[in-house]
Amino acid sequence: MLIGMGCDHGGFELKEKVKKHLEERGFEVKDFGVQTPDPIDYPDAAKPVCLAVSDGSVDCGILFCGTGIGISMAANKYKGIRAALCGDVYSAKMAKEHNNAQIICMGGRVIGQDLACMIADTWLDSEFQGGRHERRIAKIHEPENN
Repeated sequence: MLIGMGCDHGGFELKEKVKKHLEERGFEVKDFGVQTPDPIDYPDAAKPVCLAVSDGSVDCGILFCGTGIGISMAANKYKGIRAALCGDVYSAKMAKEHNNAQIICMGGRVIGQDLACMIADTWLDSEFQGGRHERRIAKIHEPENN
C-alpha cells in the first residue's frame, strides 16, 4: 500500500513522526511535503495528495495542519474525496468502516505523536463495511454531480 502524506508548517513535525512510524511498519510513503517547517498555506499542501488519491497514484492519504480542520476542509473540496478529521481512534475506525474515507487529517498542535500513530494504525488496519454505508456515501457525492 502506498500512502500519500502532506502537511503545512503546523503539521510538519507530526507528519514526520507518523511517516517514520508507518515506514517502520512496512508501509511505503510518498511524502508530498512540506520538507521544512517554513510557512505554507494548507490548501496548497492538500492539493497534491488529493490529486494523487483521485488519480490512483497513491492508495490513500494522510494530511496534517495545525488543527486538521483547514486541511480537511480543503481536501473535501476535491471531487470524489472523503477526508475525515480524526482526533481519536474511534473516529479513525469509523472513518474507514462507515465512510470509506480515503484521507484522514490530523492536527499537529492538538494531538500528541503517539495518539497520531495509533489513529493512523487504526484507520489503515480497518476495512470498509460496505452494505448500507455504500448508499450513504453515494449521497455524500450527489452535490458534486449537480
